[in-house]
Amino acid sequence: MIKNLGIGTGRRKNAVARVYLRDGNGKITINGRDLRNYFPQGEHVLIVRQPLLVTASENKFDVLINVYGGGSNGQAGACRHGLARALCQVDEGNYTSLRAKGYLTRDSRMVERKKYGQAGARRRFQFSKR
Repeated sequence: MIKNLGIGTGRRKNAVARVYLRDGNGKITINGRDLRNYFPQGEHVLIVRQPLLVTASENKFDVLINVYGGGSNGQAGACRHGLARALCQVDEGNYTSLRAKGYLTRDSRMVERKKYGQAGARRRFQFSKR
């Protein structure tokens, strides 16, 4: 039986990530695919791995992530948030370093909704005098 050492839920924009930490050697799996396969952009790979680098635990745990909703940016941010929460669950000593970097803070910025009578959230339809 595989034992989860830490579980964390991360959110960013409309993306939600469930993160499971297990004993291992640093393999990160997202939705059944390898990290670099799931996020081809190197920038997103770095975002996901940041909490592991800060806590110096890149090769201590295998990370299993289920993520859904949003786009690639939101999903990468959600994975980082969930991973940071899971690392805090494993070792309370990680809390201060992760908090200082801002990885435990839920980024509350969301897309503003479109209003009726307008082209978008803030954009108006073109004004015609005649």
